[in-house]
Amino acid sequence: MAEITAALVKELRERTGEGMMDCKKALTKAGGDIEKAIDDMRASGAIKAAKKAGNVAAEGAIAIKEDGKAAVIIEVNSQTDFLALQDDFKNFVAASVDKAFAEKLTDVAPLIEAQEEARLALVAKTGENVNIRRLVRIEGDVVGSYLHGNKIGVVAVLKGGNAELAKDIAMHVAASNPEFLLPSQVSAEAIEREKGVFMSLNEDKMKGKPAEIVEKMIAGRISKFLAEASLVEQAFVKNPEVTVGTLAKQGDAEIVSFTYFKVGDGIEKPVDNFAEEVAAQVAAASKQ
Repeated sequence: MAEITAALVKELRERTGEGMMDCKKALTKAGGDIEKAIDDMRASGAIKAAKKAGNVAAEGAIAIKEDGKAAVIIEVNSQTDFLALQDDFKNFVAASVDKAFAEKLTDVAPLIEAQEEARLALVAKTGENVNIRRLVRIEGDVVGSYLHGNKIGVVAVLKGGNAELAKDIAMHVAASNPEFLLPSQVSAEAIEREKGVFMSLNEDKMKGKPAEIVEKMIAGRISKFLAEASLVEQAFVKNPEVTVGTLAKQGDAEIVSFTYFKVGDGIEKPVDNFAEEVAAQVAAASKQ
């Protein structure tokens, strides 16, 4: 009997659209054989929802709920942006984030399990796959958030300062998506990679120049790279005359962390036939 790993359960869930617990039970019954588990689930009558849930969901919405001291940020995916704008989907997202916040959830699995019945009902009604993909709970001295439409969400945590400052910093992160908080957090590998790219692009400019000049050119580029990649060194979007780090200091605050979510990050989205997508959206609209 094959080991029932989390990866195996995840694969079955993605292929069938069924709940995690149902997938684990099916895999256990099938001795870890994923194809047999799928056949068993079909035979049990789960095929109708599973067929509809068998397509890639890479659109959707980010949702945040916070009270100034704690926040929950989640991503819920749909197959099309059309569904993400409909009330049924919005209501499901709102109910999901409310539950996650009220129950102080720190992992997505309990939320997925709690919302499974509502998710399957939404799948059956709309004909689209819907998945709660990820969740993070953040707590701190001062917590602020920013949502850019329903596609990008950021939670910023400060030590000191106030909610307005935290929201401004979260908004900046949404606009610039920095890789790191501090220059010291930039890995040596990232710096070496940037150095290699710079040298390759500027090979002609560096030819014949003394070594110390070349080193200064490289150092200048790395310094600029650290500023571009680090939140505290970036020019604040609402006032480029100051860096985000300086903005925080002016507000008697220190930036502790930031959490950035963008819909569909890391999901391989298939190239759909445009006519088929329009037809699917029209069909879904007729069921609303």
